[in-house]
Amino acid sequence: MYKLIDLTVNEGQLKETVELAKERNIIIPTFKQMKNPKLVPDKIKTELKKTGLWDINPVNLFRITWKNEPIEKGGLYNELPNYIELPTEVTGVKARIFALVGKYFPIGAHKVGASFACLVPRLVTGQFNPKYHEAVWPSTGNYCRGGAYNSTLLGCKSIAILPEGMSKERFDWLKTVAGEIITTPGGESNVKEIYDETWRLRRERDSVVIFNQFGELGNHLWHYEVTGSAMEEVLKAEMGPSDKVFGVCLTSGSGGTLGSGDYIKDKYPHAKLAVGEAVQCPTLLNNGFGDHRIEGIGDKHVPWIHNVKNTDMVIGIDDKDALAFFRLLNEKAGQTYLRKRGVKEELINKLNYVGISGAANLLMCIKMAKYYELTEHDCIITVLTDSSDMYKSRLQEMNEEKGAYNEVTAAIDHECSVLGQRIDYMEELTYYSKKRIHNLKYYTWIEQQQYDVNELNAQWYDYDNYWGRLHHMTDELDCLITEFNERTGLL
Repeated sequence: MYKLIDLTVNEGQLKETVELAKERNIIIPTFKQMKNPKLVPDKIKTELKKTGLWDINPVNLFRITWKNEPIEKGGLYNELPNYIELPTEVTGVKARIFALVGKYFPIGAHKVGASFACLVPRLVTGQFNPKYHEAVWPSTGNYCRGGAYNSTLLGCKSIAILPEGMSKERFDWLKTVAGEIITTPGGESNVKEIYDETWRLRRERDSVVIFNQFGELGNHLWHYEVTGSAMEEVLKAEMGPSDKVFGVCLTSGSGGTLGSGDYIKDKYPHAKLAVGEAVQCPTLLNNGFGDHRIEGIGDKHVPWIHNVKNTDMVIGIDDKDALAFFRLLNEKAGQTYLRKRGVKEELINKLNYVGISGAANLLMCIKMAKYYELTEHDCIITVLTDSSDMYKSRLQEMNEEKGAYNEVTAAIDHECSVLGQRIDYMEELTYYSKKRIHNLKYYTWIEQQQYDVNELNAQWYDYDNYWGRLHHMTDELDCLITEFNERTGLL
């Protein structure tokens, strides 16, 4: 029987980890607390009132939630997750489009949650010994930032691996947190080169533990449980009696965030889950390859943790459109243009919540709404993984390349790249087109990464026992986390 997330306890190493946590005042949040911060102990909340959102302080583990107050220091929690709704004036479609906001996680991106769910199971079982092991975080962006941050908070050594072509902001910040930074050739779509580097580290260092976001089921589980329930709360709060949940749209990336779509489909069985990719690298649509500029959605393969059988549609987004939409929302001239179109000031002030991959996610929602001819009673939800804070240098690059932004440029970008979205590069998946995509996992994960072919088959043929069992593992994990905290005595 496959273990999914291995919860085998190594008592010897666990004792050492507990002692380290005592020394460094490390308390670990449960999944229940990340979903519902009302359960966070008052002792923790008192400390949070004195702590900045990005501070290197273990108490910020309790800010791994969609419900943080949107302030830089001393915030506690909102009743609802942070989110925005994009109106028709922006999207050009009738459907209601909602997006969870990742800006107010520590590090400014939700990947801090995904990386937490990969490392913590190893810590609370004693499989990872912070006094010996090094946590390796291979990524095309925010995941290695989240992994390095969590490693530091949890008293672990970290190694961040990412392509040399990623944004300057990512590297500048990583230098302040990661124990070691390794760059690999290429950019966003050069994922294999990252994998190759992890194999080199395995050969050269016995101490490394690889936390591959594309293959770590904890990534999927965190999004299923925490992001999925956050989506449900937003939808319940916003939907009127005539509204219905139509779908979830998410770019592929590591495949982890797609776990939230599994959750929504469990709650709303008629909802559709769409996965997106850049048309410049149409791996899912056309078994293709290439380079693109939508940072945060590394590709040329199918992630191990993508539950393909539960995916209904693939949507291709032109990276030029994602960049144009990102620029429109984040340049002052673009915001002035949108203000004149009737976009309310409250939303204008929140448009910087949208990064490049967030813009791609929103374009997916627009394409889904057009394809299915949705009405004002249909609701689609997505996520804004991070914000414009990670891409200021990209705006500067575009200004140097294309000239200063103005309202005429904004109008052109809006008309061509947003309102002008068509229903091309879209595929409704049949049983066998899903299986075609699932089968692509073989070449990356079995041939290259030496995963178990029996588990690959279980993802498809033993669906409920595989994905269904995975989705119920948070109670076991919470028990282990609670026992760990009790052994430290810090609460």
